[in-house]
Amino acid sequence: MRFTGKVAVVTGGASGVGAATARLLAQDGAAVLIADLSSETGQQLSKEIGAAGGQAEFVKTDVSDPDSIHAMVGTAVERFGKLDLAANVAGVPQQPTPLAGTTLQLWDRTHAVNDRGLFLCLQAQIPRILDAGGGAVVNVLSLNGLRGFSQMIAYGSSKFGGVSTTLTVASEFAAQGIRVNGVAPGSIDTPMLGTLPRETLDAFAATLPSRRLGTAQEVANVIAFLLSDEASYVTGAILPVDGGWLNG
Repeated sequence: MRFTGKVAVVTGGASGVGAATARLLAQDGAAVLIADLSSETGQQLSKEIGAAGGQAEFVKTDVSDPDSIHAMVGTAVERFGKLDLAANVAGVPQQPTPLAGTTLQLWDRTHAVNDRGLFLCLQAQIPRILDAGGGAVVNVLSLNGLRGFSQMIAYGSSKFGGVSTTLTVASEFAAQGIRVNGVAPGSIDTPMLGTLPRETLDAFAATLPSRRLGTAQEVANVIAFLLSDEASYVTGAILPVDGGWLNG
């Protein structure tokens, strides 16, 4: 029960890595606010966590909207009394698109959620975590933020921005008792990959050093570790969770 007495928000918490993280934090004692655009799935998850003996609430949240983010953080404090932890998982993917075909609309939407949205979340969360006497934040980034991939300029640049944001905020608040880290997943078998045929995913997985895709639970396990006191001297780290892809 690593998180007994702690309050956490999980953006993008209704499915995939976010849902796995919300479940794990609640299982380990945290009161969890699930923030997501998907109301039906988010409410189902909060009920599931409650039925299993945990504490969870859902609030519909658009991380590209500053008012929505501030309302979400305010709800966490109102419902649970404080905010100690944040897992910023919300993000949007991008289909491979050549440079010439990357529209301004695609660029703006991708950055609004993945880069600007992360900045807005941190700007709202950090003061509340300071009010609680310190805590920890984990931002879910991507291997696309650590190296360039062909035809992924909108997504990759948004995730490179998230890496810089994570490192900068970690430096600013380390002395004030807030640790800020990132995880950079590789190919994880979540709904975000669900539009691709299974045979395509299996063929790609066979090229990885691990010879398989990762699971949402495996990423959640790393997020929970970085949020916990077990990682008390870890801040400003970007940890790949990729089955060896980056170095393979």
